[in-house]
Amino acid sequence: MDQDEALTTVDNIVTQFNTYEDFLDSQITTLDLYYLEDEGLARQLVELGYRGTGEVVKREDFEARKAAIEIARLAERTQKKTLTSAGKDLHDNFLKALAAREEDNRSGKVSVSAFHSEIKNVYLKGRLSVIFIRDKNSRGQEVSGYIDYAHRLKTEDFEVYFSGKKRLLPRPTDMSFYNWDSHIAVWNSTPNYQVIADNPEGLLFKYKRDRKILNVDPKAQPGDNSTRSPIITELYTQAVIFDHVSRRKT
Repeated sequence: MDQDEALTTVDNIVTQFNTYEDFLDSQITTLDLYYLEDEGLARQLVELGYRGTGEVVKREDFEARKAAIEIARLAERTQKKTLTSAGKDLHDNFLKALAAREEDNRSGKVSVSAFHSEIKNVYLKGRLSVIFIRDKNSRGQEVSGYIDYAHRLKTEDFEVYFSGKKRLLPRPTDMSFYNWDSHIAVWNSTPNYQVIADNPEGLLFKYKRDRKILNVDPKAQPGDNSTRSPIITELYTQAVIFDHVSRRKT
């Protein structure tokens, strides 16, 4: 049996039985109980592979896979309930780009990868986005800044942006904010990123989960596991979205 088949087999077992004990009991026959006269001993023999009528699955593999499936299920249910872009008729590329990233940035997109022999090594992948915007504010002043999309989603209702009632603009409370008329510059670290403002080569952001550096200089590479996507939009003078994918093992 190859790795994909083994993983599928474990998934089928995990979804069929609520607990590992239920799975063990399904492998025990009445004849086993007659001769052994001990349900606990019968379970141990099935777990070790000496008895049973089906596949051998380790307890740690069963429990790790069960937890991973539950995490994915809860994340999907939460995301479906909270996506403010869902059902919106979006025409501008910028809003479409935000909508495509909303699910990931709200709770981190969970992806589980494991092999049959290493199912306890569950990997969680999450994508966070940093939004750069340059345009004029309501006073006609040119402003620009970098926005932690995930953080703003948690602290603000994006319904007004996806519905077109307001435009998303950088604020003095965002990761960075610069008013080109008043020359006011502000930097703020967020729950996801640490701002490195004293770098001689330009502004940097350090992702707190995996400590990777995001370089927003358009002439430089954005960094490990990061991408830079300029957005052609009618809403702003300039818009760029940086995406960073992290991977950590539970």
